[in-house]
Amino acid sequence: MSYQNAHNDASTRPGMGATILIVEDEPAIATAIAQRLTSEGWRTEVARDGLSGVEAANRIKPDVVVLDVMLPGIDGLEVCRRIQAENPVPVLMLTARDDETDMLIGLGVGADDYMTKPFSMRELVARLKALLRRVDRAAQASNTSGADALITVGDVVIDRAQRRVHRGEEEIHLTPTEFELLVMLASSPKTVQTREHLLAEVWDWVDASGTRTVDSHIKALRRKLGADLIRTVHGVGYAFEPPAQ
Repeated sequence: MSYQNAHNDASTRPGMGATILIVEDEPAIATAIAQRLTSEGWRTEVARDGLSGVEAANRIKPDVVVLDVMLPGIDGLEVCRRIQAENPVPVLMLTARDDETDMLIGLGVGADDYMTKPFSMRELVARLKALLRRVDRAAQASNTSGADALITVGDVVIDRAQRRVHRGEEEIHLTPTEFELLVMLASSPKTVQTREHLLAEVWDWVDASGTRTVDSHIKALRRKLGADLIRTVHGVGYAFEPPAQ
């Protein structure tokens, strides 16, 4: 499937024809989301419990999953684990609690973004369009070959074509968003990048309302790669600075 890369261009419709899986047990919410996403030109399928969500994800291979945390059967965190183990796909989690611990757990099991209920449909659509643009960028990067595909900084090797990351001999498994964030930071080592810049380039957000999202993903990267690679510049942003060999 081909996606339009429409960075910050409201006149285009990213991911036209994309398939979105909605895993939500509240019928009114699930129906409202499906109707709005269908009006955007996306195909939708709804699953009302965790096990059905895993089955649907494996069956239809969606481009993005909208996943509620609280579900009957198995919860959204377990659903996310199982989906990512079978076929990594961008996941936007919906949670009723605005709790950073819950959000970090979600990121830790493979979610790429999260929204707290109640949320606006307009914001949900904007987040999904940004996720689809990232899918497009990933597809374009996978066509990069040879030395151009590799980013090596210290003992960290990033293969953009295969979307694989190694630190030393260990392979590090990242979500699509974590991968894009790491590429952005590692492409300009020792350069401080503001949260607002990272939001614009990685998340395609045009305002600074999501700086907490950046901080949370940085925490997730540190947990997976080690705390010594990314330096915090308080009040500004982050820089990728691996220790001297």
